[in-house]
Amino acid sequence: MKPDNEKTMEKFAESLLYASRWILAPIYIGLSLGLVLLALKFFQELAHYFPLVFSASEADLILVVLSLIDMALVGGLLVMVMFSGYENFVSRIDIDDSAEKLSWLGKLDSGSLKQKVAASIVAISSIHLLKVFMNAEKTDNDKIMWYVLIHLTFVVSAIGMAWVDRLNKHAAA
Repeated sequence: MKPDNEKTMEKFAESLLYASRWILAPIYIGLSLGLVLLALKFFQELAHYFPLVFSASEADLILVVLSLIDMALVGGLLVMVMFSGYENFVSRIDIDDSAEKLSWLGKLDSGSLKQKVAASIVAISSIHLLKVFMNAEKTDNDKIMWYVLIHLTFVVSAIGMAWVDRLNKHAAA
């Protein structure tokens, strides 16, 4: 049995460690500011391209739309990381039952979040790769090869993480 002063010190250290999770809260708030910046850039791109739409080629329009899709995917990734990270590591988000609530809120554990982040990175990388392929005549073959290899690395990593997560779930069952 531990002496009282040891128990008190242990309790204090555990309470301090547990309370330190709140250091993450400003980081998640910072991510929400990053989302604002991304939205501003999205609408800047839209406003910039809007007057050019009738004089642009179809390929140029597709590249702009792919860039907008890319920004939307990154925005969704930011929201997912903000909410899930906050709920997993800081505190539950208490939303009034009468308010609209995201269906996945409170259901993503850190393993699921990693898989969703990996899938989002693969999707974002796919869009970048498609943009490179659409401009292939302006890109060196060496660069295209590296883009493909990097994308394949993301794909293999995502598959590997999903496989390890599946193994862990089967081992726990």
